[in-house]
Parts: sequence; C-alpha cells; structure tokens
Amino acid sequence: MADRRLQVFHAVAKHLSFTKAGESLCMTQPAVTFQIRQLEDQFNTRLFDRTHGRIGLTPAGTVAFAYAEKILALTSELDARLRDLSGQVAGPLLIGASTTIADFLLPQILGEFKATHPGVAPSLFVGNSEAVQQRLGERALDIGFIEGDSYLPSLAGERLCSDELQVVCAPDHALARCRSVAAGALVEPAYLSREQGSGTREVTDHYLKRAGIEPGALNVVMEASSLEALKGLVAAGMGFAIMSHVSVLKEVRLGLLVRIPLSPPITRQLTAVYPRERIQSGLVGAFVQFAKRRLDAPPGEAAEEKELAISARSAP
Repeated sequence: MADRRLQVFHAVAKHLSFTKAGESLCMTQPAVTFQIRQLEDQFNTRLFDRTHGRIGLTPAGTVAFAYAEKILALTSELDARLRDLSGQVAGPLLIGASTTIADFLLPQILGEFKATHPGVAPSLFVGNSEAVQQRLGERALDIGFIEGDSYLPSLAGERLCSDELQVVCAPDHALARCRSVAAGALVEPAYLSREQGSGTREVTDHYLKRAGIEPGALNVVMEASSLEALKGLVAAGMGFAIMSHVSVLKEVRLGLLVRIPLSPPITRQLTAVYPRERIQSGLVGAFVQFAKRRLDAPPGEAAEEKELAISARSAP
C-alpha cells in the first residue's frame, strides 16, 4: 500500500547505492533513478547528495528516511493485522537466526510449520547474533532467533529454551580423556574461538570472567565465523573449541569429535527477539509459539542421544 517511490527511496537510503537498491527491489538502476527523481520533484528538494561517485542523504533526506521507516513499518503492520482478521496464518515471514540455531534447530521446525501453514512464505537470514539484531533494528526482519539474553534496547525478547555449551576436541586430544573440564584447564591448550559478535563467544567470555579468567588469557590460535569450518579445524587437531552440544551430534556419533561437559556447565538461553514498538502479527506469534514447543525437544536430538548411548555401552 505504501507509495512505491517511498519504498524505492527507503531502499536507496538504506544501501546508499542505486545499484544495490535496484537489486533488492528487482528493478533496473534507471527505474530506481526515475522514482527518486519523481519523489524529489514532489517534495521540491534534493534527498541525496551525489558527489565523486558516492551518495549520501541530505538533511531533507535524513528526515524523509525517518518517516519512511515509520510509514513502511505501519503499512506492514496493517497488512499483517488485516490477514489476522481473516483467520489465516499466511503471508511473508522474514526470519533471522544465529548460525547454530539456523543450521541445527530451525530447518525441521520451518519445514513442519510450512507443511501446517502452506500459505506462509518464509525467508531465512543467517548470521551471528549481532548481525541478526542489526537486521531487526533496520526492520529488515520480522523475527530473530539468537543465543543469549543480550539484545538491543529497541528489541523485545522471549526465552525459548536452554542450550548447553561444551568443550569439543579431537579424540586424541589430551582433554578427550576428561569426564569434565574446569575453566582453569582451558588456559594453556590451543583454543579455536568464534568471532566477535557471536552469541557463543559472548556467553563463553562471560563464563570465563565469572571463573576469574580473562578471555585474552586463553591460547587463541584462530577465530572462525563458520561452525562447519570450526568443527573441521578441531577435527584436524588444531585445538579445542567451545560450542553447542547439538551442533556436533553427528561428528561425535561418527567418532570424529569428542565433547566434554564443563564444570560448572555453561548454559545459555535461546531467545526470540522482535522490534519492541511493532505490533506482533498473528503469523509471527504463531511461529514463535510453534518454535517454542518444538525447541523443548530439539529435532533429532533424542534419537541421536539414544544412539550415542547404545554405541557407548557396546564399545569394548
């Protein structure tokens, strides 16, 4: 319902690029330029400064961008509320999720939700917890799933379930022989860390500080933003890592990795977050509640755990 010119302006202002705005809206650059020129003619003012091949918002453009954000958000809410009145759970659903949740928990949940509500058109953005929150703050997502309780003041959150982080190492690593690992034993061995902005990194750093250990005291040999890369590096014997126990179920079953509980354990909350001032649509609310019920027993975990227990009992 929002004026198409306003949507185009918002995209250009967000990307500060006519080309990227056109790509996001499936429009050619000349079409984007034409829409902006029409809007500037209507307001009788320049909205962008174009100098040296770069663009920026003028003072008038900055004001227009703030209003465009509100107008487009209200239009989206209106569409969602009218769909809610029809009693149908349908429409686009823009989801963001941290890597662990997106890779190991959400796929089956999304599949089951889509099967139950075929009119829903989900879209999934994957990034670390910081990136998901940033996208929510920009109103580029309807709902986000992150690790931990820390989120922007403009976002509201709802705890979904608990997740335990454990030490993960190769089977021939010295730590693999331990039944549990105290924080003090993590200082000397080579450590493979997640990147800044990662929910796992944040929770781990807080855990170490509570144990009286500065995170910088660990022997960090590499940082990785990819869970799959991190698991590969650990399996190759480059060091140990700390990660969600559900992220290594397959590798543990295959004998590629070993996981050891920490003492005391690290537990964190998996949280659904959404813009605080936005009225939550029936679709978003339905998906959050569906995910909450499913995350009480993460997909596939019970079967994996049972198989691991049987394998352990039958081992010589």
